[in-house]
Amino acid sequence: MTRAEIIEKIRQTVVESFPDMENVELNEDSVINTDTAIDSMGLILIICRLESDLGVQIPHRKWAKLQTMGDVADAIEKAMQK
Repeated sequence: MTRAEIIEKIRQTVVESFPDMENVELNEDSVINTDTAIDSMGLILIICRLESDLGVQIPHRKWAKLQTMGDVADAIEKAMQK
């Protein structure tokens, strides 16, 4: 899976979880909490869905450090290498 595909999957998961985000431009630099107004529980929902859909495990201790969509993509890429 390419990085662009991962970013698109994250975007799709955000929109599926929060349909009102469909018309918001989301890219690698988008800060999830501020650019999307998604709170920490929403971020946990997104991460859990991504883990399930992609068959990866992101260590819980890393979740607090995931701020941008790029950070989430980095964590997914690292998890896919294992």
